[in-house]
Amino acid sequence: MKQTLFLIGFLTGILSALQGQNVSEAESSYRKNDYSSYIKPVNWGVKGGFNSSMYLVSDFKIKDVTIDEIQTNYKIGYFASAFMRLNMEKHFLQPEISYNVNKCEITFDKLGSQHPDIEPDYVSVNSTLHSIKVPVLYGYNFIKQGPYGMSFFLGPELKYYWNKKNKIHFSNFDQEEIQEKLYPFNISATVGVAVNISRIFFDFRYEQGLRNISKLVTYENITVEGEQEVSTILLRRRDNVLSFSLGVMF
Repeated sequence: MKQTLFLIGFLTGILSALQGQNVSEAESSYRKNDYSSYIKPVNWGVKGGFNSSMYLVSDFKIKDVTIDEIQTNYKIGYFASAFMRLNMEKHFLQPEISYNVNKCEITFDKLGSQHPDIEPDYVSVNSTLHSIKVPVLYGYNFIKQGPYGMSFFLGPELKYYWNKKNKIHFSNFDQEEIQEKLYPFNISATVGVAVNISRIFFDFRYEQGLRNISKLVTYENITVEGEQEVSTILLRRRDNVLSFSLGVMF
């Protein structure tokens, strides 16, 4: 939350500083003409940037033992996107398509808090997830003056996980050959702000997954009779992503 407020304040400060500059009549006329050249009924654009992902774990159970003290660590990923913007005075609709690589780590102590005098023995789940996102956003330009603008946007997002490209590693677990399969499709809610200076814009957004992404987690287990079987781990998690991008509109 502090990072969100800082970035919103930072972007607002940039816009206020630019609006406070005195410009000559010639410069104003030039900017007006330049502004009208790219504010069209339909704009196209591209952008790229970085994301920071954290997965919210609601359930984690191994052999009927519930894992409570779970730590999730942000990791930096990246993405690239293309979009179309349908302008309606201060309102706009913006469908997008993007390719994303999100990274995150989940850790916990196998000993839990029952043995405080013993050095912790941590296990981890490291995820590098590749996905294609298709958000459809509604936006409102609450500042739209000359080449400068600031907008607020929100909307739903459909996400497809590319399971063949995903890499999920379970480290230091007692179980062997742990494999996780994700649901191929998921839905998120997106909200954010953007600042534009002429054709260039900065985009900051927050995405909250609405559904569990983990379909099945399995591992190989040896029964008391010495036979091999496949057992399951209960893991429910939703994605939680902050992203920042730089782009250009045409």
